[in-house]
Amino acid sequence: MWLKLAILVLLAALVTSLFSGLFFLMKDTGSSNRLVHALTVRIALTVALMGLIAFGFWSGQLGWNTPWLQ
Repeated sequence: MWLKLAILVLLAALVTSLFSGLFFLMKDTGSSNRLVHALTVRIALTVALMGLIAFGFWSGQLGWNTPWLQ
């Protein structure tokens, strides 16, 4: 249960980072690095999310719920 909650929190953080990057892209003019930092955070969150999903499949906490794979 904690793994699914952590995945949901990371997904929410990814969406937040995505929209903050969009905001910085539209509003920042000049030599601000906020867009680069938002992209860096989004990449780090994606790597963490993929790691959690891989760990969930490896540990058996996550699985496929499709009838053709059972």
